[in-house]
Amino acid sequence: MSEHVDKQQVMDALRTVMDPELGMDLVTLKMVRDVDIQDGVVRVTVTLTTPACPLKSTIEDDIKAAVGQLPGVRDVEVNFDADVATDKRIFGRLSLDVRNIIAVASGKGGVGKTTVAVNLAVALAQEGARVGILDADIYGPNVPLMLGLQGKRIAVRNGKMVPPEAYGVYAISIGFLVPPDTALIWRGPLLHSSIRQLFNDVDWPPLDYMIVDLPPGTGDAHLSLAQSVPVTGGIIVTTPQNVALMDARRGLVAFRELNVPVLGIIENMAGEIFGVGGGEAAARELKVPFLGRVPLDPTVREGSDSGVPVVVSHPDSPTAQAFRELARKVAASVSVLNFQPSVELKVI
Repeated sequence: MSEHVDKQQVMDALRTVMDPELGMDLVTLKMVRDVDIQDGVVRVTVTLTTPACPLKSTIEDDIKAAVGQLPGVRDVEVNFDADVATDKRIFGRLSLDVRNIIAVASGKGGVGKTTVAVNLAVALAQEGARVGILDADIYGPNVPLMLGLQGKRIAVRNGKMVPPEAYGVYAISIGFLVPPDTALIWRGPLLHSSIRQLFNDVDWPPLDYMIVDLPPGTGDAHLSLAQSVPVTGGIIVTTPQNVALMDARRGLVAFRELNVPVLGIIENMAGEIFGVGGGEAAARELKVPFLGRVPLDPTVREGSDSGVPVVVSHPDSPTAQAFRELARKVAASVSVLNFQPSVELKVI
């Protein structure tokens, strides 16, 4: 007599499959959305905490191994969708539907912070996430240029600005509102007001991730951001030189004083000219995660100048792959924070 598998057996098997980052099984995490069984073929639908899950293939392999060994199972098919984990502190604090706010900062200028922020945003959108980017670098707004939106006229709907979209990312910047050759010389209160307006006076669509590109260094913009909204996590961008430790420490201290969890450090422009390893050494010294490094690549500058991020212009390049891996790590770190807010991020 042939054996038949039932749904309960499949669910019991799935209780042995762990989410590698959250450290709990898929059933307990309520990630198993549907189980369908027909003629020995088991189809499992799993809802991930982010479409940019870096360990999707590992989860799929583990499901197939666990369910495939059940008597009566001929084949296992795994389908994925995603419901991005939400920073619950944001509820009620904003008039917009944003699930997570990620700040990108640097201890000094010239390290490619905006380039990293833009490519991370586009990479997350390419993974299927709903993404926006807010250019909080009031004195040097470069996001419009890097997204090919410079000179874009801002529409108004229901009394609010409509953020233009490029490469799947919605963007807002003071650069849309003032002539490109205008020098803004604003004191703290005016800067604070402008950052709040970029959140509240914009008709943002529902977003899984809002990337906030902060000015270099530490100062009023960081304080204004932290006072305006709960920031899910912060990223520090630095360069490979040994002096990176000093710069990264300034960014780290600023985030910690503002009670912003540090997702990690990104080493940008790694290669023969600037060397390799300063960012990683800084992460180790400061006991925060090292998210990865991006190689020095002339196509990055070319893409930034032409308004086509490298993840779009050269999607198969090592640099684009580095940005995609960073985006997945950032998304995974955000999921861990939202599910286990009291647990420190692991240093790897």
